[in-house]
Amino acid sequence: MDVTLLGTGAPQGLPRPGCPCAACATSVGDEARAATALLVDGALMIDLTPGPAFAAARAGQSLTGVRQVLLSHPHDGPVMEVPAGLPQPGRVADGRELALLDGHRVRAVAVDIPGTGYEISGATGERLLYLPPGAAPAGPVNGNGRTAGGGDTGGTGPYDLVLLDVPARPDALAKLRASGAVDAATDVVAVHIDHDVPPGPELHRRLAAAGARAVPDGSTLVVGEFHAVPDLPRRTLVLGGARSGKSVEAERRLAAFPDVVYVATGGTRDGDQDWAQRVSLHRERRPGSWRTVETCDLVPLLDAGRPGTDAGRPGTDAGRPGTDAGARGTDAEWPGPEAEGPGAGRPGETSPLLIDCLALWLTHVMDEVGAWDDATWEAGGRRALRERTDALVAAVRRTHRTVVAVSNEVGSGVVPATAAGRRFRDELGRLNAAFGAECEQLLLVVAGQALALRG
Repeated sequence: MDVTLLGTGAPQGLPRPGCPCAACATSVGDEARAATALLVDGALMIDLTPGPAFAAARAGQSLTGVRQVLLSHPHDGPVMEVPAGLPQPGRVADGRELALLDGHRVRAVAVDIPGTGYEISGATGERLLYLPPGAAPAGPVNGNGRTAGGGDTGGTGPYDLVLLDVPARPDALAKLRASGAVDAATDVVAVHIDHDVPPGPELHRRLAAAGARAVPDGSTLVVGEFHAVPDLPRRTLVLGGARSGKSVEAERRLAAFPDVVYVATGGTRDGDQDWAQRVSLHRERRPGSWRTVETCDLVPLLDAGRPGTDAGRPGTDAGRPGTDAGARGTDAEWPGPEAEGPGAGRPGETSPLLIDCLALWLTHVMDEVGAWDDATWEAGGRRALRERTDALVAAVRRTHRTVVAVSNEVGSGVVPATAAGRRFRDELGRLNAAFGAECEQLLLVVAGQALALRG
């Protein structure tokens, strides 16, 4: 089954008509995109794009064989023409199935906004899923890639190809991954691309981090043909100054993956309204499906799921909220045996970890070892801190989990006026260097822009 993308942009296209933004100004060449439309094996057309006949001809295709035109969403962009000879566009009701004479089967998939997704099966069993702009499947999706109760089309297992609005709805991709509808062999292609993400290298970098890719208008994809996406780094350290966007970048890197465990090392500070507001903003920004653990006992979490260890597992004391192993409570309890859904009965032993942040972890540890007092520091605090940081770095090296960690880059500013301030600056620099040495990818965020230092 071949799919030609006559357009890959948002309904208004990219650049948007009359828009002066930087993204639109730089959307030229392969980064200029017409409204998304699909031509499947020259016989089935999904959605319309301006000048579809010309778009097809430019892609080396013809519309003369099209027998069905389906719409997935209200077309609120430029007026769409229906070329002479094409059937009038229509829709398939949610959960209903359409069988075409050439062997294609189309099933309508309910989505969470006005519109309809389509699951398309080829005559030889290939399967793809197409979602309208800004949409995710409505309701649970089972391992066959179908919304629960959606009927049986005979296809099983993950989709071969998924086309969806990855930049706007990474949670939709996370939902499909959680259900088994998308796996490592699924070709995930971003469509409905708008001006919210800078085009060019930044767009492709963000998509690669989500395990997806973008292709130019006119590209033809062979469903079931494997396309390598850059390997997702298992360990990433995101550095940046205050308000640089480092936490947003870290969250963005895991937004398209399910069952993420967010490890907050800052805890709570009674009476500090500014801190409470910061914590609230972080919580509101995180996907509702993520679980939060507030703890500075990171080693058991990193070791969880590693062969031969029960660290971090419910029923043990190491790293469990409510024990004396450094936990500070949670705003989402670790699930017990009665819990349901992904990761039920365990604290996400193989779930990705997002640790925010190492600077607060270091502050906590320096408090515990008495590092702020010069006499205590020289009498054993230095050695105790080194043992704790060495243990953390060793856990990062041996972890089997996907880890994204955030830390402050404080070594480029004003020299602290106090000995304690200089000590913290120096120790954080050493920790960042040692932690980063164990990571496949190292990013520095400046003014909201992520610069790859490694990977």
